[in-house]
Amino acid sequence: MKIIVLGAGQVGSTVAQSLASEDNDVTVVDTDEQVLRDLGARLDLGTVCGAASYPDVLRRAGAEDADMIIAATDSDETNIVAMQVAYSLFHTPQKIARVRSVEYTRERNLFNNDHIPINVLISPEQLVTDHIQRIIEHPGALQVIDFADGLVRLVGVSVQEGAPMANKPMSNLTGLLGNDIEARVVTIYRGDEGIIVDGNTMVEVDDVVFYLGYRQHTSTIMHQFHHDELPVRNVMIAGAGNIGFRLARKLEQNYNVKVVEADKSRNDFAAGALSNSLVLLGDAANHDLLVEENVRDMDVFCALTNDDEANILSAMLAKRMGARKIMSLINRPAYVDLVERDIIDVAISPQQITIGALLTHIRRGDVVAVHSLRKGRAEALEGVAHGDEETSKLVGRTIAEIDLPSSAAIGAVVRADEVLIAHHDLVVEAEDHLIVLVTNKQQIHDVETLFQVGVTFI
Repeated sequence: MKIIVLGAGQVGSTVAQSLASEDNDVTVVDTDEQVLRDLGARLDLGTVCGAASYPDVLRRAGAEDADMIIAATDSDETNIVAMQVAYSLFHTPQKIARVRSVEYTRERNLFNNDHIPINVLISPEQLVTDHIQRIIEHPGALQVIDFADGLVRLVGVSVQEGAPMANKPMSNLTGLLGNDIEARVVTIYRGDEGIIVDGNTMVEVDDVVFYLGYRQHTSTIMHQFHHDELPVRNVMIAGAGNIGFRLARKLEQNYNVKVVEADKSRNDFAAGALSNSLVLLGDAANHDLLVEENVRDMDVFCALTNDDEANILSAMLAKRMGARKIMSLINRPAYVDLVERDIIDVAISPQQITIGALLTHIRRGDVVAVHSLRKGRAEALEGVAHGDEETSKLVGRTIAEIDLPSSAAIGAVVRADEVLIAHHDLVVEAEDHLIVLVTNKQQIHDVETLFQVGVTFI
């Protein structure tokens, strides 16, 4: 595909890197010439320096025959105007824009070809907020992803010493769960290595296990790999910015929430807008403040400011002072490798969460959901099987007969409202939704082609 990415910030550059690595024709537009020069030196892509909403700049970037434009600048207004220009002058087929302000996103009727012509609206703050909320709701989870409108759930969990499945073969899981609950472990990460599992695979302490199952069985399955944890009651949020504020508003009806914000104007706004949260003015990395507010009693501490260093510092302090689970927003990938697991239990990458939402609309075949895993090195996707035995590489074949690449595993098949755990003799039918995990992104295209139908399909 020929894709133009507007904005070379954290999200734009990460998206461009991901797309360029998959042999797309990518051009990045930004006003910072040095950033573009560095990006062009590292990646196989084109660059254009200029204002992203200017018609001539878009023309120089190749908008006249682009398949897609992704507007990911830091300005909502620039992104919106660029989409209007792309629609009016260049008739760009697919237009995706990042729009952050809730003042725009709450007006859903704004964004269509009769008004503001954006095909797909991405709100990173909302995506990140939902991601954090799902993890808080499932103590012990490192990542929680819903597929098939919430029927099936993919969960990543770290294996603890003494858990029922610790140092046991994977074949033990069925006996532990009983006949009423089915689950499929689609991969195990041992360090940075992804392992496609079978019944003989041994589960080791500190492995990160990704499993699929019915949403309502999430906790029961998780407890086979991770000790039962006390439910979350007390949550402290460092930062009342867009993400921190949205998270507090979502949690405050069911949890005891404290929000710490250093900026007085933002603090005043949060205090007035939140109804059941305690909003405190101060620095979340201040030892005395954390002592006074009993951080040691917090079940979850979320560092969600816009400053990576401040988030890491406050998270380290909260952990040392006794907070049970530490989550931190981290934009720089290099920082994640330094602090995750040893200092921070869950590192939240806005870029990787946003990329999943974008890739859903870029994948070939009928792919309805994509989620980035393991710092972008792996993907979980939901695709729909179409056609018949002659036109499809999926329909009419058992799971064992499907020509999957070596790093891919089918975890579940959703048929209407039924979740079928993917056994080797399960036959795929037309319109089934398949949940696939791919640990090597270089093989994504091989998976995409499975969801494409032959030219004779009508």
